[in-house]
Amino acid sequence: MGEKSRNLITRTLSGAVLLCAVLLAVLWNKYSFGALLLLIVIGGQREFYRLARAREIRPQTLAGMVGGVVLFVLNFMLFLRWGDGFAVNHTAAVVACTLYIMVLVPMIFIGELFARSQSPMVNIAVTFAGILYVALPISTLLFIPLMLDGGEWRPLVFLMYLFITWANDVFAYLVGMSVGRHRMCERISPKKSWEGFFGGVAGALAMGALGAYVTDGSYGLWLGAAAIASVAGVLGDLVESMFKRSSEVKDSGNILPGHGGVLDRFDALLISSPMVFVYLAIALL
Repeated sequence: MGEKSRNLITRTLSGAVLLCAVLLAVLWNKYSFGALLLLIVIGGQREFYRLARAREIRPQTLAGMVGGVVLFVLNFMLFLRWGDGFAVNHTAAVVACTLYIMVLVPMIFIGELFARSQSPMVNIAVTFAGILYVALPISTLLFIPLMLDGGEWRPLVFLMYLFITWANDVFAYLVGMSVGRHRMCERISPKKSWEGFFGGVAGALAMGALGAYVTDGSYGLWLGAAAIASVAGVLGDLVESMFKRSSEVKDSGNILPGHGGVLDRFDALLISSPMVFVYLAIALL
């Protein structure tokens, strides 16, 4: 058996395990869904700070990861209360988030006093970047399925939204491999083509329409979300590739054999989810 065949088998098996884990976590209950996203936050931030250290930057890894976890937990508490007195208690939520930020920001600045680094501003900036790049976008994933389904939590809605991103990846790969000729961003990702990009958008829109059909949702809302998720998802992939090239590594990690790390697998969501969240917030006003 050749090396390519072994790599394909490894990639297929690890992908199947990942899919089963995601399905189990999402379908079980809200808490397992939250646990899945929390693991992505922890793994993603860990890999991001590792990429930074490869460039001889010294972010406050522990402080950044604690900050990301707390941010996610606060949002998860809001997620649990959505539709159950949330409007009445929104003041308490705003106060909690404000106090969190008021404590987090100065503590990270103070922590740098003891690092004795020659580049404290860079270290502080990268520490906050890990929270904003990973923890904040994953937190918005809690609310997107609720917004797509009138405030009710249904696992199927989240899965269909997740499948939009995966459909974008699959169709972009198939079309790009088949007819891709015009390179999209050769400096960052030499294999991406404009043909693959438009193929991915078409696949995402088709999955968005299917999502609206199987969830009995608004076609306009789902197609808009799919279009934004597709375009922003490609940008998310390019952003992560930019980080890896800067750090001179092939993968962000090795937790998923054949797929790389957490950032490699969920990079599209890190850019697309906040944009879809804002789109839905505006559309639902």
